[in-house]
Amino acid sequence: MRKWHVELYKPLYRADFVRLNSEWIRTCFRLEPSDREIFNDPEGKIIKPGGQIFLAVDEAGTCIGCCALIRQGAGIFELAKMAVAPESQGSGVGKLLGEAALSYARAQGAKKVFLEGNTRLEASIRLYRKLGFREVPLGEVVYDRCNIRMEMDVKL
Repeated sequence: MRKWHVELYKPLYRADFVRLNSEWIRTCFRLEPSDREIFNDPEGKIIKPGGQIFLAVDEAGTCIGCCALIRQGAGIFELAKMAVAPESQGSGVGKLLGEAALSYARAQGAKKVFLEGNTRLEASIRLYRKLGFREVPLGEVVYDRCNIRMEMDVKL
């Protein structure tokens, strides 16, 4: 039985959003200037331009996962900054966060959602495929660590 739920961003979750993402990035790669820019102002960089941050919170009120949906233009969003606490990985938290983000994108009239990732993170790539993302040409990327771009059409 699931013992967690998804909540929309509140300032009280800002430190959790930064902690969860910093943890996985530092474990697998390195923090980059674009990471720091978002972590220093998630409200200004994600929420105010029309995006949202989703947080998985357990029954004790602990944030165990998060992801962001960043508006990149008319009808286009980026799924970004997805992180799940190591002890909660494999329990469906990431899938629920991804579904919440895609549902939000549809409600906002999105036509397309894309993400940039790294193929070393095999579990995340499997999750993205299960959610309906498909690989497309990489093109220019914001982060040095990214070596795959995936996208999906999300029109209703």
